[in-house]
Amino acid sequence: MPPTTEPFVENPNLYLLRSLGKLNRPEEWKTGLDDFAHQVRMGLIYDHLVIYKKNGGGSLEPFYARAVGRGRSAEADTAWGDSIGIQAIQDNRPVSTLPQKSPGSNRLDRPYGLAIPLSDGEEALGAVVMIRFGGPDYSALDIEQAQGFSAILGLILGNMKLRHQVEELTQQCKISTLQDNFISMITHELRSPLGFIKGYTTTLLRSDTSWDTRTQQEFLKIIDTETDHLHDLIDNLLDSARLQSNMLEMNMQPVRVEGLINNVIARTSLHFPQLVIHQDVIQPVKLVKADPRRLEQVFENLVTNTVKYAPNSPLWIKLESGEKTVVVQFRDKGPGIPPESLDKIFWRFYRDPKASKEARGSGLGLYICQQIIDAHNGKISVESKVNEGTLFTITLPAFN
Repeated sequence: MPPTTEPFVENPNLYLLRSLGKLNRPEEWKTGLDDFAHQVRMGLIYDHLVIYKKNGGGSLEPFYARAVGRGRSAEADTAWGDSIGIQAIQDNRPVSTLPQKSPGSNRLDRPYGLAIPLSDGEEALGAVVMIRFGGPDYSALDIEQAQGFSAILGLILGNMKLRHQVEELTQQCKISTLQDNFISMITHELRSPLGFIKGYTTTLLRSDTSWDTRTQQEFLKIIDTETDHLHDLIDNLLDSARLQSNMLEMNMQPVRVEGLINNVIARTSLHFPQLVIHQDVIQPVKLVKADPRRLEQVFENLVTNTVKYAPNSPLWIKLESGEKTVVVQFRDKGPGIPPESLDKIFWRFYRDPKASKEARGSGLGLYICQQIIDAHNGKISVESKVNEGTLFTITLPAFN
């Protein structure tokens, strides 16, 4: 006869410890809670279990529900536990309820409820509510076990709350740092063009010196360029504020993306004649429903970024249609974006600290681009390798 093997039975304490370990990991808390609730039921019988969290209005909302045993086909009904959960929190003690039906009725019509308040040791976080259909009533030992279960859950929920608060504070610190950097940067960006405009205007107005026509034209071109830079900066600030308050208007209409790109290339050749642009349009190209002015703004920003951050590189623009999309790509062979900055370049106010100091900007351009593309139900992404170049890809839904 072949040797027989005993079925493997896991040590219940090890099972419990593993479930507690999962509870403390954000990505596994749901599985850990299932395991923990299963382990608790081995010593404390219940048919329905609901865990409630307090919300901002003082009421309770279900955080977790489990239906086992009798009444399982009905799933966990969370409505019945709300009132006794609130009572348990208010009284800060276990609250049990008895059925009002006669003993001869259907056992599913005879729920025995038990509510235990949840706390992290300082404040009430919610309540655990259990129900048994058809009894028996909860004994003192049952209540003690339920309190132990709730104490552990209170610590877990308190830890989750603390982790969430830490994440919020970390994000607030990042935003605060970005805003401080933005104030410093915007002060410099405003002073710089104003200084040029003031300086060259004062020079031209001097009564003790006369300038030849060529010099006057040179000074006026500088003033014109700096005025444009100041105008762009103010526009970016206004657009950013409108986007933050959801007040940036979009005039949606069927649009030929190829035409918008041609407009941008034509303007670029006037302002930046040194930039070589290669265009690859794979016909036929579908229409998109877009605000042409805002979409051009996105394209122009990406082209201008090539001039700023990859000044010696050509720019390749590719346009093609997918089955239900229109895809536009902007690729350069510039210095690239460091890996630590790739996931931040669409942040409001963010500027890569390793970028060329000569590249002037507000840290708002790509943020505005992303918000505009989002408003078109599209997507903008970036790929980059240091010393190899950068690729921006815009995907827009095609207009049918």
